[in-house]
Amino acid sequence: MSAHVIVDDAEALAVAATLAEEFRAGASARDAERRLPHAEVDRLSASGLLAVTVPAAHGGADVGALTLAEIFRLLASADGSLAQIPQSHFVYVNVVRRQGTEEQRKFFFAEVLAGRRFGNAQSEAGTRHVQDIRTRLTPRPDGSYVLTGVKHYATGALFADWIPVLARAEDDELHVAYVPRDAPGLSVIDDWDGMGQRTTASGTVRLDAVPVPADRVLPHHLTFRGPQLHGAVAQLLHAAIDTGIAGGALAEAAAFVRTKSRPWFESGTETAAEDPLLIQRFGELALRVRASEALLREAARTVDAAHTGLTDDSAAEASIAVAAAKAHAADTAVEVAGALFEVAGTRSALDSLNLHRHWRDARTHTLHDPARWKIQHIGRYVLNGTRPPRHGLL
Repeated sequence: MSAHVIVDDAEALAVAATLAEEFRAGASARDAERRLPHAEVDRLSASGLLAVTVPAAHGGADVGALTLAEIFRLLASADGSLAQIPQSHFVYVNVVRRQGTEEQRKFFFAEVLAGRRFGNAQSEAGTRHVQDIRTRLTPRPDGSYVLTGVKHYATGALFADWIPVLARAEDDELHVAYVPRDAPGLSVIDDWDGMGQRTTASGTVRLDAVPVPADRVLPHHLTFRGPQLHGAVAQLLHAAIDTGIAGGALAEAAAFVRTKSRPWFESGTETAAEDPLLIQRFGELALRVRASEALLREAARTVDAAHTGLTDDSAAEASIAVAAAKAHAADTAVEVAGALFEVAGTRSALDSLNLHRHWRDARTHTLHDPARWKIQHIGRYVLNGTRPPRHGLL
């Protein structure tokens, strides 16, 4: 596999904008037919976009959080499902950067620059809560491991070359094992049946005594022993996806009203787009989207600022800024995607038009983790100066 190597932030944004327009054209049909975007994901790899956070010392563009968030916003404005697929890829590139040895960094960054993709096998079903991880890394006499467990909501795994698996070792500490997609004992099952984000293939990963060399395991628990931006970066990308879905829904609603809607007879206008009540509602929705976009940019800038001389205080500021962006974007995405039908009228509800994909994507993706807890942490920080916890979801 080979891939273009993007050199800087400007090129990364230009490539993302071009790909977003490409992907927009087939987004509705892919969703309606649940046609998995293998060709589109390959385009992402070949474009070099998946390697833009590789450090400059290893040949990457090393773009900042502001650029990365905008890449995800652009992609999600075209196709919310497709934008979610590489979210975990960037999270686990970041784990290599933070916890990998120099040899591990050299190996895995070369893989990413060549266009290879990381998936995700972290969440489990039927456990007490999201951090109750029961997948086990069992050591063998030669220093390698055997990996056993079952993972759900494994977005990206079906498209991956490497599947990072969150597991506990004998000491019960969290590690990430980077497992090749074709490893013996590993199977990826396409059983995702969510009402939205339909083409993410967020199915099941089964691990039946999967062999893992010692140099493919990273001590993820160390990430949370000091100030960290792991959670802030991961959540920033989720916020960007929600913001992009909202913007895409608003744009499609406006295009529908301009070209397909009839004016309400009481409006006295020639076109629906001239109806003052519709104009008012579009203005309100645009304010919501612009506010989410502004919060997203502010959060990304705060994350970028914290990267330089990371401290407990700067990490807390980054997490709180991202929490604000994520909570606002989640509400905005659901509201705007639902309001599409309100402003576009009866015809917009036709199943054949598939305009409901925006709401289904927004409603499904915003369930990833509860905004109510983000608001709690924001309140505690503002009122009492309590820093948010270091658990990777803030």
